[in-house]
Amino acid sequence: MPTFPSSQTVQLRILATSDLHMNLTAYDYYTDRHEPTIGLTRTADLIRKARSEVQDGLVLLVDNGDSVQGTPLGDWAVAQHPERHVLMQAFDLLGYDAIGLGNHDYGFGLDVLDRIMRQAPCPVLCSNAHKSSSPQVWQEHTIVRRQVEIQGHAYELAIGIFSVLPPQTAKWEAHKLAGAVQIGDILDCARRKVAELHELGCDIVVALAHTGFGPAQDTPGMENALVPLAAIDGIDAIAGGHSHMVFPSPEQEYSGYIDVDRGLVHSTPVVMPGAAGSYLGVIDLTLGTSLDDRWQVLHGHAQVRSVSTEASDEDAALTQLLATGHAETRRRVAEPVGQVQQHMHSYFSFCGYDRGLAFVAAAQTAGLRPFLKDTDYRDCPILSAVSPSKFGGRAGPRFFTDVPAGEICLRHVTDLNVFPDEMMAVAVTGSQIEDWLEMSAGVFERMIPGQRCDLLASDRAGHNFDVLHGLTYRIDLSQPARFGADGALLHPSARRVREIRFEGQPLDPEQTFVVALNNYRANGGGHFPFVGQATRIPLPILPIQDLVKNYVAAGPHSGTVFERPFRLSPVAGALAVLRTGHKAWQHLDDITEFAPNIAGEDEAGFLLIHLTL
Repeated sequence: MPTFPSSQTVQLRILATSDLHMNLTAYDYYTDRHEPTIGLTRTADLIRKARSEVQDGLVLLVDNGDSVQGTPLGDWAVAQHPERHVLMQAFDLLGYDAIGLGNHDYGFGLDVLDRIMRQAPCPVLCSNAHKSSSPQVWQEHTIVRRQVEIQGHAYELAIGIFSVLPPQTAKWEAHKLAGAVQIGDILDCARRKVAELHELGCDIVVALAHTGFGPAQDTPGMENALVPLAAIDGIDAIAGGHSHMVFPSPEQEYSGYIDVDRGLVHSTPVVMPGAAGSYLGVIDLTLGTSLDDRWQVLHGHAQVRSVSTEASDEDAALTQLLATGHAETRRRVAEPVGQVQQHMHSYFSFCGYDRGLAFVAAAQTAGLRPFLKDTDYRDCPILSAVSPSKFGGRAGPRFFTDVPAGEICLRHVTDLNVFPDEMMAVAVTGSQIEDWLEMSAGVFERMIPGQRCDLLASDRAGHNFDVLHGLTYRIDLSQPARFGADGALLHPSARRVREIRFEGQPLDPEQTFVVALNNYRANGGGHFPFVGQATRIPLPILPIQDLVKNYVAAGPHSGTVFERPFRLSPVAGALAVLRTGHKAWQHLDDITEFAPNIAGEDEAGFLLIHLTL
């Protein structure tokens, strides 16, 4: 290129969305009401504003995966074949330059993923996943070439983009991907792609990293590898995701290698734009040239913009594009299924009796029983493992199941079990169940007498709190967690789960049980120790949402389908802080044993309830 004027700089702005989970509209289809804190229609307004702020520079728009699955709108859209998928139409309208894949994008299976992504308006990327046979719809990388005019001369900027996702995806989606897709290590792949893209002449390298914050040390097979990824020389910007965190965020504390004010990790600009279209990630790079007339990043910073605080409106063009799908989804999820007699909600899933979990557990048991009649397991007792799918957390204070008594519609069914999981079954012994429950109990903080502590541990995910229906047991939070979040044995002598009983009798370590569970857990999701020892029982494809729908339709049901499985043991002088949804105050009678005291709300909008253990 012509000699670059050394005093000139160019702005490159990278706009990023991630973990949309088909939240394309500012609408909650589970409650059938407008929801102004989410939705690509609102993010789109921020995208247009952020574009308009760049007068002479360049703008890239990227998505970082987990986009095609997660709401009833996604279920409607995937059934509209051969029409072009509405998400691809939306990405086309907004002018996306690249799409990375996330682990949930594989949830509908390879055939559906290929069909949708062939309709993409831009390159679809996944650098560490490879098909065993047949062409794959995604690419390992793309190079975006843009022209910059300075003082009458045209200069080319080559921007290399690659994408990585957790290698655990092959395990989580094994029932869809086994033998068809291999997924390699994030960091090994990233180093290879950085070197390759620079060899191909790229001036700037951007990583679409469907991975979140985790350990700083580089270890093989990391699920959340964002910190060591940012330390790799040659990566100029990273769009992170997967864990639904928001970065940079002043409310979070990080180690010395992270500059929250500038949005830097190991001096690399990084954004994590939450989930469901609630934030837009914005990375600004100032580019100049080196002595050999090659582009280089002089400095950069990152920020996130919230649809809630930026006074965003719903984008009119995108709203019009989605109008048919929105109306059809509302019509479909309003279809009546049956009746239930008790209110089901998830406000107290971690301390009380969650009737919604019990209902799903009963549906799984009813769906499994016919398939055991002609097997060696026909006389084995059946347990049912269910974990919360809507529990607040990083999805926010409105993300809770709330199904009123009375007529049940399809939207209530999906509210009880959000993702289109499949039911599986395993045979385990009583001793394996003990470790299963111990791993589940790791979601709690340790309670200290005389202190006030958050009930839930910040490094654990609520969807890893398996409740085994068909048993009763107590959880003693005065004890440390037996297992770490990665499944490693931390405290061999610690036992939080006590008094485990089946049909009123102490659990027999040698007895065999059949347990109904979802595909994520059966395939190793959550690092539960029983998975490597359990015997898988063959079943046909049994979508859990269908099982719940059929169970409702077969009613009537009282809602008390299982005895309350677990209780928290008293810890003298300990006060636990539960963060839950605002409507929880209407149901405080469900947890009177803890003398609940409402203590206001936190900075994220969660209702704070103090529980006396």
